[in-house]
Amino acid sequence: MTRVVITGMGWITPLGNNLETVWKRMCNSESAIATIDRFDASSFPTTFAGQVRDFDWKEYVKDALVHNEPAMNSQFALGAARQAWDQSGLGECKDLDLERAGIYLGAGEGVLDFSAHSMIDTHSWDVEDGKINAVAWAEFAREKLDEWGEVEQEPNMSLWHVAKEYGLQGPAFNCLTACAASTQAIGEAVSVLQAGDADVMLSGGTHTMLHALGITGFNRLTALSTFNGDPKKASKPFSKDRGGFVMGEGSGMLVLETLEHALARGATPLAEIVGFGSSADAYRITDLHPEGRGPAAAIRNALSQANIDPTATIEGKPPVQYISAHGTSTQENDSIETKAIKLVFGDNAPNVPVSSIKSMMGHLIAAAGSVELITCVMSIQTGMLAPTINLDNPDPELDLDYVPNVARKAEVDCCVSNSFGFGGQNNTLVVRRYEP
Repeated sequence: MTRVVITGMGWITPLGNNLETVWKRMCNSESAIATIDRFDASSFPTTFAGQVRDFDWKEYVKDALVHNEPAMNSQFALGAARQAWDQSGLGECKDLDLERAGIYLGAGEGVLDFSAHSMIDTHSWDVEDGKINAVAWAEFAREKLDEWGEVEQEPNMSLWHVAKEYGLQGPAFNCLTACAASTQAIGEAVSVLQAGDADVMLSGGTHTMLHALGITGFNRLTALSTFNGDPKKASKPFSKDRGGFVMGEGSGMLVLETLEHALARGATPLAEIVGFGSSADAYRITDLHPEGRGPAAAIRNALSQANIDPTATIEGKPPVQYISAHGTSTQENDSIETKAIKLVFGDNAPNVPVSSIKSMMGHLIAAAGSVELITCVMSIQTGMLAPTINLDNPDPELDLDYVPNVARKAEVDCCVSNSFGFGGQNNTLVVRRYEP
């Protein structure tokens, strides 16, 4: 099978906007969760989130005028893509065949102009008929809505901006399988390369739901934390008193190449993706199957593709040294993900460190998986495991090694990264230290 390696990575996150800063802050157990100041959330049940700050997308593109006014999700993607592209060295590759350089994103929708839409709906409401006056709505919409802003709400627009920036003319895809999207995008981008349809794929995810409509929706689903205290303490995966996830935003992007292509141009592989597994719970929209059958199937399939027996040992140690958990800090996810890990790894499960970086930056929704995969690569490169912070009150029913509160030195050669989304989509990647 064609080997696929990672040659570049980049991220824009609530913890910072470059690899070194974010990784250092993670290993220092820092939290980026703070009071929302992008809009007035004071009357909402949840008033805090992981918000990207001090970021100017124009610093990451050749000509900002080409992109007009990209939506915030596209801005994040352009920033992360620039870092990944530059690290890969592809910008210096004069022989790059752009028709064999593709893109696969797990990108969320753009930000709705909530104030304008609310005003339009209110002003076009016909009290006597008890319904919207369509003609009046259209007139107000034409006056108040920005045409480009409406186009930018489409999830495919991030793909357009990034493809345009780098001239990518190869296979182009976008998926939005909720919180599993960017893990799915990366896994399927690997498949494109293995099928011989491209030599290079720029892949990852980008999303923000940090706006009035996004916070309202998840509050109504009772999925968000309403913690009443220091926001930095709100995201507490695997804790007994966990009370819901914390919204985050951002982008993670990776350059993927066939090993043959990477070596031919003199690139240095950062790690190798050796397995991808996907499954559906076929259960409920917002609930994982209580037995963990969907997540377990995705993990098992990814490990099988990587030719890894999760129940075996190598010199008395498990073949996987770290699991980047989906770890949302909801009662349901954390317990079922723990159950799924036990189902797959058996007696090895207690000996495999598991942690959730969502405890420090919140849940980046469609972008979460790509950022978490980058975390795995950083663990392989640095020999450090990012912690699960705020794990001060462990749930006695969740008894794995969640790397509580403090980063840990470790020998890491192989990692698993999990992403599970609303709707029952489950995706897992296996990444390994590159060996010639």
